[in-house]
Amino acid sequence: MKKLFKFLLVLTVLVVVTSCGTRQNGQLIGVMDRPSWKGINPYGMVYVPSGTLHIGPSDQDVANTFVQRPKTISIQGFYMDDTEITNNEYRQFVYWVRDSIAHSLLDHYGEEDEEGNLYIDWEYEIDWTDMESLGELFYEGDDKFAGKKELDVSQLEYEYQWYDWQAAAHDKVSSRTAHIKKEQVLVYPDTLVWIRDFAYSYNEPMTRNYFWHPAFDDYPVVGVNWGMANAFCYWRTKLWNSYQSENGVNSEDFRLPTEHEWEYAARGGRELAPFPWGGYYIRNAKGCLLANFKPGRGNYPEDGGLYTVKADAYFPNDYGLYNMAGNVAEWTSSAFHENSYSFIHDLNPDMRYDASEDDSEAQKRKVIRGGSWKDIMFFLQTGTRHYEFQDTTKSYVGFRCALTFLGRSINDF
Repeated sequence: MKKLFKFLLVLTVLVVVTSCGTRQNGQLIGVMDRPSWKGINPYGMVYVPSGTLHIGPSDQDVANTFVQRPKTISIQGFYMDDTEITNNEYRQFVYWVRDSIAHSLLDHYGEEDEEGNLYIDWEYEIDWTDMESLGELFYEGDDKFAGKKELDVSQLEYEYQWYDWQAAAHDKVSSRTAHIKKEQVLVYPDTLVWIRDFAYSYNEPMTRNYFWHPAFDDYPVVGVNWGMANAFCYWRTKLWNSYQSENGVNSEDFRLPTEHEWEYAARGGRELAPFPWGGYYIRNAKGCLLANFKPGRGNYPEDGGLYTVKADAYFPNDYGLYNMAGNVAEWTSSAFHENSYSFIHDLNPDMRYDASEDDSEAQKRKVIRGGSWKDIMFFLQTGTRHYEFQDTTKSYVGFRCALTFLGRSINDF
């Protein structure tokens, strides 16, 4: 009996060993249980293929040749939103923050996870009439205007994080925690920019209506500073990954484009053309203006829009991107330095600096591109650089997101 047992045990071991050998045949074939990856095509984004770009002074930038020195660079393929982020798209972010605070105040939590963390259970309904619990979300007492029940937007705060890869790459001593950065931001757009940006000008109706009224749902969001734009990208990444975690591996993070990704996308594959549509002029053959800006000496409505226009107004460029010139200028991730073209790399160039509150104003400058509804034609050129301070909000600055493409080309899939 003992001999039979030993025989069966040896036979079992041989079967296991043989099966392992049969599956791999002693070859180096990599890990077999890896998840599949077929690429993604995010809604509302278009693919911009890898390529090269000649950056530098444009036709009307002779005086700034030392600010924009000529250079040939290469850009990795990426996705970009086909329009600027609209009021209604950004409102999804604002409502998510509002609802998460409301759920927290109403104690709408699910079960603890293995690490003892509590997370909101979004299946709960929010009772907005429960002012005993939700009262702090609304203006109360003397802060009320005309007896209206209005949301106190100063309560809508959101914490986003980023990892300082540059610091980590050059620091072999500090722990990982030292390079994880966090910032708390107010997410509601600064609607008062419509008054603050213009002296002796009646723009109060835009302050009251531009962000919340359905008439402006498809118009680009403004009054958003650089930190708020980054917070939106972080939230959008978490929103995407929370869905993807049920269906497969996650992708790269949504982010602001670098200034040269933005310029490369704006050109639409047309190397030397100063405008996204490929021509050297701001009007077509019929004399119609091709973008929303300030023509002549201030004929704002001549192009079809007194202020901003819908985010998909006018014709897109050859990549399918709308309003890469005019409508609103757009935040990029790049820090602004006058002579950055002299030392940036020619492979995916990016000048980055995370300025703190204690830094000087010059260190808080971030590149904006594309010109806006209140700018003259010069700022609409794809090669024109300008800046705004990262902690400021304007009625003419918005943003769109980018997403790095993982792989050589979309044609690989």
